[in-house]
Amino acid sequence: MTLVGKKVWVAGHNGMVGSALVRALSKIDCELCYEDKLNLDLTEQKQVREFLHAENPDYVIVAAAKVGGIHANNTYPAEFCRNNLMIASNIIHESYQQNVQRLLFLGSSCIYPRLAEQPMTEESLLSGPLEPTNEAYAIAKIVGLKLCQFYRKQFGALFHSAMPTNLYGPRDNYQLENSHVLPALIRRFHEAVADNLPHVTIWGTGKSLREFLHVDDLAKGCLELLTLENPPDWINIGSGQEISIARLAYLIAEIVGFEGKVIFDTDKPDGSPRKFVDNSLYNKILSPINYSLKEGISMTYKHFKAELKSGSLRE
Repeated sequence: MTLVGKKVWVAGHNGMVGSALVRALSKIDCELCYEDKLNLDLTEQKQVREFLHAENPDYVIVAAAKVGGIHANNTYPAEFCRNNLMIASNIIHESYQQNVQRLLFLGSSCIYPRLAEQPMTEESLLSGPLEPTNEAYAIAKIVGLKLCQFYRKQFGALFHSAMPTNLYGPRDNYQLENSHVLPALIRRFHEAVADNLPHVTIWGTGKSLREFLHVDDLAKGCLELLTLENPPDWINIGSGQEISIARLAYLIAEIVGFEGKVIFDTDKPDGSPRKFVDNSLYNKILSPINYSLKEGISMTYKHFKAELKSGSLRE
């Protein structure tokens, strides 16, 4: 199967993941269509129905989501659950109604149980309790994944999902209170250097282990998935590189040029102790990732400074 000549809707094209997909798709001879966020509320079924009817895309990629770090998930669980649930339900159902040829739903590795055996395989889904600090978001993403599986099973729709690990890259959200750990650390250390601060405080003990994937590597993997005639219902997409939050902090400090002290606030939550996805299936059917963590963060920091200078930084 091929993307050439197809009309593709990337739902959430302005976000970090969506913009990476648009960059990758722009190198292929296909037609892209976009939603106007001011005129299309993805949580409203009627609006999604009318958009799909008007645009009639061949393929849909669901990259739209309400996302955030531990603080945001803990503070706004109702919004995280409802908004993501409605986005998934509306786009998946209305894509089926509009006879969309193919749909790829993007989930997250946080769908797996908090204490799942590491590395986490696709089969560990629903095998235990979720991490409480992102339970609301994870539940909504699990529903989206399962909807794709059920529409495929019941109606034969070629709807499937990808479960990326923690992502970073251009167009990330750098709002300090609500962003994920990697962009938050980039901004904190950058501002500490600018303000000549003696130390930077990091949430938690620093012992939690995380895996990070550059968003352009995710986009490459997604486009490869969309060429498979019989893709798995869902597949993990990770980097195979694991690092503690403490080591991540020191790495970012080095890249940014911060020479002060790093302090860990152990009164703040760590989140899941470890989140490392099993890439066995990915390695069998998709090509290797391009960027090491140090290379990817260095590139991302350059994008951060450019976005900050131009006033286009997402906050």
